[in-house]
Amino acid sequence: MGILSLLAFLLSCMIQEVGAEMKLSPEELTVLRGEEAQFTCSTSNIQWAVMTWQLNQIPILTIHNETGVLPVANPDVSAKESPDSPGDWVFSLKNTERQHQGEVTCNLQDIDRRTASLSVQEKGNVKVFGDNKLVLKGESALFECQAAGWYPEPSLHWRVDDKPVSQGEYNISSEESGKDLFTVTSFHSVMAAKSSHVVCLASVSALTRPLNSSVRLTVVAEVVQDGDDCTVLLAVTALLAALLLLLLLCIAAVLCYRQRRQASSANQGVGEARLLRQQGGSSTQDTLVRAQQATDN
Repeated sequence: MGILSLLAFLLSCMIQEVGAEMKLSPEELTVLRGEEAQFTCSTSNIQWAVMTWQLNQIPILTIHNETGVLPVANPDVSAKESPDSPGDWVFSLKNTERQHQGEVTCNLQDIDRRTASLSVQEKGNVKVFGDNKLVLKGESALFECQAAGWYPEPSLHWRVDDKPVSQGEYNISSEESGKDLFTVTSFHSVMAAKSSHVVCLASVSALTRPLNSSVRLTVVAEVVQDGDDCTVLLAVTALLAALLLLLLLCIAAVLCYRQRRQASSANQGVGEARLLRQQGGSSTQDTLVRAQQATDN
């Protein structure tokens, strides 16, 4: 009985020693479907012989301390020793699917084990229905957004000109399809105050940036809406009238100047003609006088 107690005590000490030197990181990992999931199992105890990786309690890869990774049938499963930390093994699972989510376990020769959680999410699409909208100022425009084919249920929100919209200003409904995929629909009514971009965004935690879809809201002011609009209209009309009057004055001044120049040119021509006639008459009289003097002699 004493020997059994001693063996149990030694085994317990061995388990505690190995367990204290064993770590699996990260403890929780979330990836998108199709991405690669990686976990690192660390131990400073060089006495271990076999390390087994399990996915949902099913062994999928075995590592021998002396020979390395044993052959595996699944090409998406692999492991390699960390070049920076000898004794640390990095387990990789490529092309992750929803069926892979669950527990990932690093089992060190059945003495101790560490378990982490793997979550696989699915990215769908998001779309604002309809084309760009043209509305009168002061009226409301209704927009519909749908995020389809997501897992888990995505978060959906609106932005107008890069400003987040309060959740109380739009409604959201969700439904689940037969493939455990979610479709979220939202309606948002925007009061047309100024032209802006209306954006709908959808995301899950594994996405680094939300997916988005946007449309353009163009606001057109009415000709007469209230007293302020009448004041603006009158001011614009008065400005146009003043510009038109100034233009007419300029045209009249140009025409008057041209008439004066034409009249001055005409008067100058008449004066020159009279001078020429006078000069011609004086020459004729001189000729007659000379002829009369010649006859008298």
